Amino acid sequence: GGALETWEVEGLQTVGILLVVCSSLKLMHFLGLIDLSSPDSIEDDFELSTVCHRPESMDKLQEQTKFTKKELQVLYRGFKNECPSGVVNEENFKTIYSQFFPQGDSSMYAHFLFEAFDTDKNGSVSFEDFVFGLSIILRGTINDRLNWAFNLYDLNKDGCITKEEMLDIMKSIYDMMGKCTYPNMQDEAPREHVENFFQKMDRNKDGVVTIEEFIESCQKDENIMQSMQLFDNVI
Repeated sequence: GGALETWEVEGLQTVGILLVVCSSLKLMHFLGLIDLSSPDSIEDDFELSTVCHRPESMDKLQEQTKFTKKELQVLYRGFKNECPSGVVNEENFKTIYSQFFPQGDSSMYAHFLFEAFDTDKNGSVSFEDFVFGLSIILRGTINDRLNWAFNLYDLNKDGCITKEEMLDIMKSIYDMMGKCTYPNMQDEAPREHVENFFQKMDRNKDGVVTIEEFIESCQKDENIMQSMQLFDNVI
C-alpha cells in the first residue's frame, strides 16, 4: 500500500498545480472562449463597447500580454457576453466553479482563485485582470506560471507559503474534487499532502516556502514540469 499512497500524494501534488491551470481553462470554456472555430466572423466591436467598465485599448493590451489582437477580441466578446457589466465578482467565480464541480464544494477554491486574479485587490476582476492572468497561465514562461501559482498559494501575499496556507489550499482542492473522488481521504490526507509538499519544497527547513524554493523545487520535478507544458497550445 505504501507505494500507492506515495503515488497518490505525488499525484495530488501535481494535481494541485495542474488545477490552477485547468480551472482557468474551465473558466475560459465557460465563457465560450475556447471555441475559436470562426474567428473571421468577429467584428471589431471592442471600441463600440457599452459596458460600465471600459477596458484599455486593444493595442495597449496586446503590448502587455502575449495574445494577438484577434485573440483579444474573441476573449473580450466571450467575457462581455457572460459579464455585461465588464467585471466579474467573487460570486460569479463561485457560480462558475459550482457548475464544473457539482459533486464537491468549490467555493473556497473559487475564493482563492478569485484573489489571485484580482491583482489590484478592488473586489472585482476586470477584463484586463482576466487577460493578464490568462496570458501568464497560457503563454507565460515556466517561471511566469510558477510565480503565478506561488501567488495563489501565498494567501496573505507576504512572500512565503506557510503550512497553514498550504493546508487551506489543499482542503479547498479536496472539497472541490468531492468525497466521491477520494472517498478514503478525510482530514489527514490534506495534512499528509502538505507535509510532503514542505519536505520537498522547504529546502532550508525553516517552516516556510519562499518563491525561490518553490520555483527551484518545481523545476526539478518532472511531473510538475510536464503538467505546466500541457497548456502551451491551448489557444
